[in-house]
Amino acid sequence: MGVRFRSALVAVLVVAVGLLAGALALVALLRAELTDDVRDSARTRARQVASVIDSGRGVPSLTVAQSEEEFVQVLDAGGAVVAASPNAAGLPALARPGTEGESRVRTPLDEDEFLVVAERAQGPGTHDARRTVVAGRALNAVAETTSIVTGLLAVGLPLLLLLAFGATWAALGRVLAPVARIQAEVEAISSAALHRRVPLPRGRDEIARLAATMNRMLERLESAQKAQRRFVSDASHELRSPVTAVRQHAEVALAHPGRTTAEELAATVLTEDLRLQRLVEDLLLLARADEDALRPRLRETDLDDLVLEEVRRLRDAHPALGIRAAEVTPVRLTADAQALRRVLRNLGDNAARYARSRVEFALGTDEAGRAVVRVEDDGPGVPEAERERIFARFVRLDDARVRPGEPGGGSGLGLAIVAELVTAHGGIATVSASPLGGACFEVALPRTAAM
Repeated sequence: MGVRFRSALVAVLVVAVGLLAGALALVALLRAELTDDVRDSARTRARQVASVIDSGRGVPSLTVAQSEEEFVQVLDAGGAVVAASPNAAGLPALARPGTEGESRVRTPLDEDEFLVVAERAQGPGTHDARRTVVAGRALNAVAETTSIVTGLLAVGLPLLLLLAFGATWAALGRVLAPVARIQAEVEAISSAALHRRVPLPRGRDEIARLAATMNRMLERLESAQKAQRRFVSDASHELRSPVTAVRQHAEVALAHPGRTTAEELAATVLTEDLRLQRLVEDLLLLARADEDALRPRLRETDLDDLVLEEVRRLRDAHPALGIRAAEVTPVRLTADAQALRRVLRNLGDNAARYARSRVEFALGTDEAGRAVVRVEDDGPGVPEAERERIFARFVRLDDARVRPGEPGGGSGLGLAIVAELVTAHGGIATVSASPLGGACFEVALPRTAAM
């Protein structure tokens, strides 16, 4: 059974329970109301006769309007009938002597029950003059009326339930029609057609919100697919470069043995192998970040020692540049020392690649108590439009911006790794313009990393 049928069935069952309870209550109230009318009529008749007897004028005429539906009897103190309506003449007392209140009895007058009411009357004289007036009315009108109403309800309620089922079915059909269209569109969407979107129903109901949510999900999937394709394409290109370089040098060595030596070939192969190793390590680190498996090994770390260590390394690697540590204050924090070394190394290499003559490191704390590292250069800087994109993967700025004599390009993963490692420590990496004229990369880290 589908949702539409189940929902319509549940709605009809709820309506059926309500209608059945209402019908039973209606029949019960109708029966009680009609019975009250019969009781009031019989009591009125009994009181009229009793009032005449009480006045001392004897027993009045006991004629009745409908001989088969009502009767009157007057009983003496012993319960014997002393007067009766014509239709009850010759019959024994239909109520016990001395009975007051009401009762239901069967009589020879009619097949239906009679509601009998007794009233006391005191004639003139001694105790033996006491009389009991018994008036009864048939309950056939009550039975017939309730039977008719019950029959009408028995026919009308099923028809009403069918009408309710049909109306609910139609209403649910209109409500669920957008779901069917959404389902058909989703069935047609494949990995090759993630640009498609499900139709948005009118209004702001739950189905419209569901469709909007699905479209946002499809947008994320499309973006992830595009990023994955770019990642695979760029990674393939980067991996191809060192492999191609090794192959070219090997082919030259085989074709022209005298042009190169084994030492030169080995040095080339080693250089390209180290490049390939760094690239694979970077790709593995980013893959771990994608899987949320980047877990820093936290311990107490002197960040100022790591900054000064990177300054010394960069000076040795780039003796032509002016590398200096400006305003490096002692800062101790809980962090992964190896991860922060990699962050500082990538920032330092990036600054040295683009700097014209100067690179400066600074370390301090901000108003929030975070450790703040700044790496600045006097290169061409990062255009404001590129500052968000610069931390994405495989993003390289124009090779013309590279410092003369420095290998251009890089893998385009260094700053992406910086962003991932800093985020894993609960920090943030940004880039802005430097007073030196180039770029200023700033990393803010909490003193105690939240895990």
